[in-house]
Amino acid sequence: MRGLRITELGHPPQPAELPDPDGPVLEVEAAALNPLDRAVAAGRHYTGHPPLPFVPGAEAVGLLDGRRVWAFGDGLGISRDGTFAARVRVPPEVTAPVPGGADPALACALGIAGMAGWMPVAWRAPVRQDDRVLVLGASGTAGTVAVQAAKLLGAAHVTAAGRDREALERSGADEVVTLDGDFGEPTYVFDPLWGEPLQKAVAAAAPGARIVQLGQSAGAEATLTSAAVRGKQLELYGYSNFAVPREDLAREYARLVSHALAGEIRLEVERVPLEQAADAWDRRGKIVLVP
Repeated sequence: MRGLRITELGHPPQPAELPDPDGPVLEVEAAALNPLDRAVAAGRHYTGHPPLPFVPGAEAVGLLDGRRVWAFGDGLGISRDGTFAARVRVPPEVTAPVPGGADPALACALGIAGMAGWMPVAWRAPVRQDDRVLVLGASGTAGTVAVQAAKLLGAAHVTAAGRDREALERSGADEVVTLDGDFGEPTYVFDPLWGEPLQKAVAAAAPGARIVQLGQSAGAEATLTSAAVRGKQLELYGYSNFAVPREDLAREYARLVSHALAGEIRLEVERVPLEQAADAWDRRGKIVLVP
């Protein structure tokens, strides 16, 4: 069976011939490459990594007993072999149905990264119609989805902040700023960065603002002043896809993909043959591997 293996931490995966899996088998149609996969493969993820050599990949879309599903969880690509292969053992309880008519590559791109953009604003701390939303890291996949989701859910104003101004301009935000620009006075902050950008956002935030934190791309630590947090009565929410109850994850995933099918959420996806994963490993943009 065709697949990929990490044989040395810090190096891209290489094509390998893998044994066929047993148990419930997912016929993989698309497997998204995420920052999570790169972190695990580099030995930088807080959960560790499977024993070497291992198959990377924390999610996939494919056919399980004739049904198209999104698979995520059960240690895939984190504590055991993952999804960068033609077929993968996947328990049915860690899958969610893919709405009919969805392209498998797009449906997979809307999995880990898409849900990281959708769930904070739609489920963890739902956006309100009078919110002025600041999306940090808006040039990434999760940020791009968060911008569109916030507008779709009725936010009064959405500001996209990031380093890639060209990507920010494509995000659909009402306003774009670089990370050293003027954040305004947001009532809601979507933060996949932490570090200095979050510190700046806290200083700019309006009284009573809600902040949803889901990553540390700009640094593992941030210094927040007590005066800002207590003086403004700020609300800080943590978010992780792994912490969401499965029924909520499946329901909201179907909701997100349905919005994409309706043209209300747009995402650029680059399809890369599985065997060429090493060439695309560090490439920017949303990469989806296709067996």
